[in-house]
Amino acid sequence: MVIGGPFDTFPKLLLRNAAQFGGRPAFRHKDLGIWQTWTWAQVAEIVRAYAAGLQRLGLQPGETIAIVGSNRPKLYWTVLAAQALRAIPVPVYSDAVADELAYVLAHADVKFVAAQDQELVDKVLSVSDRVPHLHKVFYDEPRGLDDYDHSRLIAIHDVIEDGRAALAANARLGGQIDEIIRQGEGSDISIILYTSGTTGASKGVMLSARGCIDAVTDTVRFDRLTDNDVALAYLPLAWVGDHYLNYAQGLAAGFCMACPESGETVEQDLREIGPTFYFAPPRVFENMLTRLMIRMEDAAPIKRRMFDYFLGVARRHGESILTGKPVPLSGRLLYALGRLILYEPLKNVLGLSRVRVAYTAGEAIGPDLFAFYRSIGLNLKQLYGQTEAFLYVTCQPDGEIYSDTVGPAAPNVDIRIAESGEVQFRSPGMFVGYFKDQAKTAETLTADGYVKTGDAGFFDEKTRHLKIIDRAKDVGRLADGTIFAPKYLENKLKFFPNIKEAVAYGDSKEFVCAILNIDPAAVANWAERNNIAYGSYQELAGHPLVYDMVAKDVAAVNRSLAEEKAMASAQIRRFLILPKQLDADDGELTRTQKVRRGFVAERYAPLITALYDGSHEADISTEVTFEDGRKGVMAARVKICDLQTVGSTESLGKAA
Repeated sequence: MVIGGPFDTFPKLLLRNAAQFGGRPAFRHKDLGIWQTWTWAQVAEIVRAYAAGLQRLGLQPGETIAIVGSNRPKLYWTVLAAQALRAIPVPVYSDAVADELAYVLAHADVKFVAAQDQELVDKVLSVSDRVPHLHKVFYDEPRGLDDYDHSRLIAIHDVIEDGRAALAANARLGGQIDEIIRQGEGSDISIILYTSGTTGASKGVMLSARGCIDAVTDTVRFDRLTDNDVALAYLPLAWVGDHYLNYAQGLAAGFCMACPESGETVEQDLREIGPTFYFAPPRVFENMLTRLMIRMEDAAPIKRRMFDYFLGVARRHGESILTGKPVPLSGRLLYALGRLILYEPLKNVLGLSRVRVAYTAGEAIGPDLFAFYRSIGLNLKQLYGQTEAFLYVTCQPDGEIYSDTVGPAAPNVDIRIAESGEVQFRSPGMFVGYFKDQAKTAETLTADGYVKTGDAGFFDEKTRHLKIIDRAKDVGRLADGTIFAPKYLENKLKFFPNIKEAVAYGDSKEFVCAILNIDPAAVANWAERNNIAYGSYQELAGHPLVYDMVAKDVAAVNRSLAEEKAMASAQIRRFLILPKQLDADDGELTRTQKVRRGFVAERYAPLITALYDGSHEADISTEVTFEDGRKGVMAARVKICDLQTVGSTESLGKAA
């Protein structure tokens, strides 16, 4: 397969795939419990008709069309149909609150919106008065929309059928659509992806067609992806990871994208579809392992002993066997037995049996968690990326996998470390600029054309692989000069299954404190097994025995920090468990589930003050957003726990 030359836009790749892989599956979608399949030839015909329908409704080259919803074939086809007309798709997070949605739609000058269902149509219509250019709203699922005013609403199915009828009635129209596709240039803006807003308002990242295709060409070759591969497309449409790993690589390699029935059925659909290429952020792998360990707690004693024994075999020999390194015959025989009894059945239960290449990114993954999956035979690797890079900045080659690095530079990517310690890069897929923000674009680029990532990192001397420490602006120092990297500490805390989220503070302070969220599934299971009664998450989070359990986890983190000379003084002296889960709807997390540390500090300022003034408890009252959009107030008295640091002879008190 050769990509390049005339194939410099995604619609051109679609036509190539229709000719080269015509009968191969391109999309699958589970609907009402049944998997539906569309071939590349069928998708090309549908997209051509869809483009004709959109053109008849007035979508012109250079105009923007938003896509709001979950992973659905018709929403992906909306992206393709818009690109076929040289228009610009703008995916939006489906769980964005009204203000976030209105901001993106208005900022991007959106003329059309393709929404998944009634809920998202309602959300779009509720902010339509703030979107001056909005003309029509398309929808995929018609349920519940019969009684709506259809002067501005139209089903995607009807747009496609109208285009299909128009193409049948007018042969010249088909020629016009084909000509627009042929006229498409690699320099066209292929898509605008809005950043998650970790450090402020979302920015519209403009990516060129040629840049996107050059980038995915490199990684398709790097991981040897072909039309025989299958990926489960469950990541948010608006996230660069989905657009790259599923949409762009799928078109470049010709592989099949399988869309789950819903967010609630992803685990079951994963097992049914058996992908060969898989991506998940660390929290997904953490949740998988947490659920597995919960089930093992309830298993018969002989099964638990067998599980523990063969996991020990896997830890000793699994990585070496996966990478083809020498292993004693006894180790190979034991591992083969473990594969039969445990590893393969386990991967089958998780839906990972056929996975040939798996990636994780977005946050650092705990070394033990990483080692667990690799030890049972999953070729799990890490990458480091950004929206401005069109994802890949680094990736790990087979045979060079280290849990504490994110790999060397991805193919044709150039990385350097600035004097400040900031990671900077140039790459084939790097962004054209921020939409309507030349000043921010200039601020993000160096004079010689490198992108400033805002992340601090360095190249490991032994492996020459990149290590990311934290956001450059977040790396600080304690009052005694000890380096303080909050993300590094938070990742250590989140390795423990009882801790779902952590936010560390300490810059310019005498010591480090942490605000924690417990994992409701893991802690609830523990509470049930220990006959601990509770009525709500808030009550469970404040239970003294939960504090004692979490204190042991934090103490374990401190012991590990004590072994690191540079970080020994950054041990956690005090912590509290927040009586509510951090939530993107409340602005505490981004839509990609990254903590907005500064916002959390402002919202919970009384708690942070109490952590540093010696108080053993503090009162907090804060606004919360319910799933239906209603607002409420949560009030609670929060306990604060003191810990003795490793090596210290000073007693810091006991849990309050």
